[in-house]
Amino acid sequence: MFENAGEGAPRAQEVPVATTRGVLYVHTVPSALCPHVEWAAGGVLGVPVKLDWTPQPAAQGTYRAELSWQAEAGTAAKLASALRGWQKLRFEVTEEPSNGAEGERYSFTPDLGIFHATTGVHGDIMVPEERLKAAMLKAAAGEADLTEEVERLLGRPWDDELEPFRYAGDGAPVRWLHQVV
Repeated sequence: MFENAGEGAPRAQEVPVATTRGVLYVHTVPSALCPHVEWAAGGVLGVPVKLDWTPQPAAQGTYRAELSWQAEAGTAAKLASALRGWQKLRFEVTEEPSNGAEGERYSFTPDLGIFHATTGVHGDIMVPEERLKAAMLKAAAGEADLTEEVERLLGRPWDDELEPFRYAGDGAPVRWLHQVV
């Protein structure tokens, strides 16, 4: 790159990558899609993924699994993008806040599609001011109920749909995966 790169020549600097932790919760998936979920998650994380699939008692014929991961900030968004749109899949991905990045939560259901929220250090959903103002304007114009709009901003419809699948997973095995960054 540099001719006669000896002493005093510019050196490439390594930029530190912020890492964080998160969890992928696969709530329901048919058995035929299980290896595809593993392949998609492994593609995002850069390492092979093998999940411990257990039957999902809340939806006969489906399976569930959890994957705890450690990787660079923004990984939750990549996982959600890799998995969204699979119509027989229900999942959530969370990412803890890290140096220079807020936390994130993604939820997906076949009926509702994808939900994304920014989360603070205590896990609370943080709703941007402009989204709250838009909800208030819709309500003031009679286009929507303010309570319903705020509940949607907080992900309530997704929580309501996913709640039975969350409880069905109590006591299920969790696998930890660390990406080398």
